[in-house]
Amino acid sequence: MGTGDPSENNTISEALISSNQKGGFRVLPFIVVNMAFEKVASFGLTPNMILYLTREYRIEAAKGANIIFFWSAATNFTPILGAFIADSYVGRFRMIGFGSIASLLGIILLWLTAVIPQARPLPCDQFTSDSCQSPTTLQLLLLYSSFGLLSIGAGGIRSSSLAFGADQLGMGQSLKRAGILERFISWYYVLVSVSAVVAMTCIVYIQDAMGWKVGFGVPVVLMAIAVLSFFSASSFYVKSKPTASSFTGFAQVLAAAYHNRSIPFSSQDSNDGYHNRKGATVVAPSEMLRFLNKACIIENPEEDLTPDGRASNPWSLCTVNQVEELKALIKIIPIWLSGMIMSVNVAQSSFPVLQASTMDRHIISKFEIPAGSMNVFMVISLAIWVSLYDRVIVPLASKLRGKPVRLSLKQRMGIGILLSSASMLAFAIAEKNRRERAIREGFSDDPNAVVNMSVLWLLPYLVLCGLAETFSAIGQNEFYYTELPKSMSSIAATLFDMGLSAANLLASFIMSTIDSFSKRGGEESWVSSNINKGHYDYYYWLLASLSLLNFVYYLACSKGYGPCRAKEGNAPDDDGDY
Repeated sequence: MGTGDPSENNTISEALISSNQKGGFRVLPFIVVNMAFEKVASFGLTPNMILYLTREYRIEAAKGANIIFFWSAATNFTPILGAFIADSYVGRFRMIGFGSIASLLGIILLWLTAVIPQARPLPCDQFTSDSCQSPTTLQLLLLYSSFGLLSIGAGGIRSSSLAFGADQLGMGQSLKRAGILERFISWYYVLVSVSAVVAMTCIVYIQDAMGWKVGFGVPVVLMAIAVLSFFSASSFYVKSKPTASSFTGFAQVLAAAYHNRSIPFSSQDSNDGYHNRKGATVVAPSEMLRFLNKACIIENPEEDLTPDGRASNPWSLCTVNQVEELKALIKIIPIWLSGMIMSVNVAQSSFPVLQASTMDRHIISKFEIPAGSMNVFMVISLAIWVSLYDRVIVPLASKLRGKPVRLSLKQRMGIGILLSSASMLAFAIAEKNRRERAIREGFSDDPNAVVNMSVLWLLPYLVLCGLAETFSAIGQNEFYYTELPKSMSSIAATLFDMGLSAANLLASFIMSTIDSFSKRGGEESWVSSNINKGHYDYYYWLLASLSLLNFVYYLACSKGYGPCRAKEGNAPDDDGDY
C-alpha cells in the first residue's frame, strides 16, 4: 500500500531519522515518556489515597472522600486552564516543563509526609480510639500543598503533551499521507491505558506490600525520570509560538453582543451588514440564540472596520464564525450536563476501596489482590469491549440482520447512562450483603476486619462501570468532535475533562448533603468511617435512582437536540430517537 510512491517513502524517512532539522519522530519518545511516567506516578497515588487519609491521618471517610473529590476536580480542570495559558501566552513547551516540575515537587511533598513522622499524626493503637490525635493545621497544609502541586502539574502536562507531539510532526499534506501523526495519536492513547493499568497494579501493590514510604518513593523516581527525559531533548523540539485561544473568542462574542445590545436588527435579508472573515463559508448567523447575532452586526463600517477589513475592536465586533462557534457550544451544553451527571458514578472510586479492603481478596491461596487495584477491572472491561466492538460485535450483528448495523452516538451515550445506574445497583447489592455478613460475624465495631466474603462480589459493579464509561466517555468525545466546528477541536478535547471536574464537585456536594442529612438526631451517617455501622448501600441506591432520572433527562435533551451533524451509516440517530 503506497510502496511504489517514492515521495511518500521519503516523507516517512525524513520524519523518522532527520537529524538536521528540529522535531520529527525522533523527539516523540521524550514527550511520550514524560507523559506516561507522569500518569503512572499520579494514577498510582489515587487508588489507595482514601486508605492513607483514613488510616495515617485519621480523617473520617466522608471527609477523606471529599478531599479526593476536590483533588480530582482540580486535576481534571487544570488541563483546561493550562491549554488556555499555553495557547495564549507561554506556549506548549514551557507549559509542559512547568507542569513536570510542579508534579515532581508535589510527589516529593507527598512522599515526605510518609517519610517524616512529624508530618502526620502520631500513631494510635486503634483507629476508633479516643486517644487518636487529629492532624494539625501544618500537617494538613503540607498534604494539601502536595495535592495542589500535583493538580497544577497535571494541568501543565496533560493540556499540551498531545498537541506538542503533533507540533513535532508538522501538518504538511505529505506527512498526513504517511500516517505518522495518526500513529502518534494511537500510540499516545495506548500508553495512557497502559499507564493506568501499571499504576493500578504495580504501584498499588508496592504500597500494600512495602508501605507508604516505598509506595510513594517509586512515583518520585518515575517523575524524576520523566522530567529529565523531557528536558534532555529541549534543543531538538519544535516550539510553536502561542496564538489566540477560542475561549478568548467566546468572551469577545458575549462582550460584543452586550456592547451592541441597542443596535436594531436589519429588516432586510441582505448579509452585507454582518462582519465576516475572508473566505468564510458562513456569511450570515443562524436564528438560534438570535441576541448573540448583534455581536457581528456592522453599524458603521468606517469606524468598526480597519482598511484591510478587520474589526477595529474585536471586543465590540466579532465575525459570524465566532458567533456560530459559541452557539454550537451552547447547543451541546444540555447533553454535556447529562454526561457530567453520569460521571458522578464513575467518580465514586474511594468507597469501593474501603469496601474491598474488608473483603477476602485472595484469588489463589498465596496471592491477595490489593484493594486499590480492583479498579483495574474497569480498565480491562473497557479495553475488551473496545477491541470486540468493531472487530466482532458490529460485523456479527450486521451479518445477522443482513445490513450494516452500528450504534449511534446518542444511543451509545444513553446506554452508558443506563449501565452506570446498573453499576450502582450492583454495588448496593454487594454492600448490603457485605454489611449483613460483617454484623453476623461480630465486626460491627471493627471497620478494618475482613469478612468471609469474596471481593469478586464487586466484579459486576466494576465491569458495568467500565462498560458505562466505554459507551458514555467515548460517545461523548466523538459527539463533541463531530458536533462542534472543526476550528473548535481544542475545545471539544477539553469538554469531557471539564465534565469530570464538575462531576467530582457535584459528587462531593451529594455526599456531604447525605452525610449531614443521615446523621441528624445522633444517627450513624450512611457514609460513616465505620462502614459496618454506616449504610453505603443506601447511598448507592440513591445514586442509582439519580442515574435513572438523568436518563429521562437525557432522552428529553436528545429529542430536543435534533439530528446530529454526523451521519453514522444506518444508525437511527438522525431523528434523535431511540
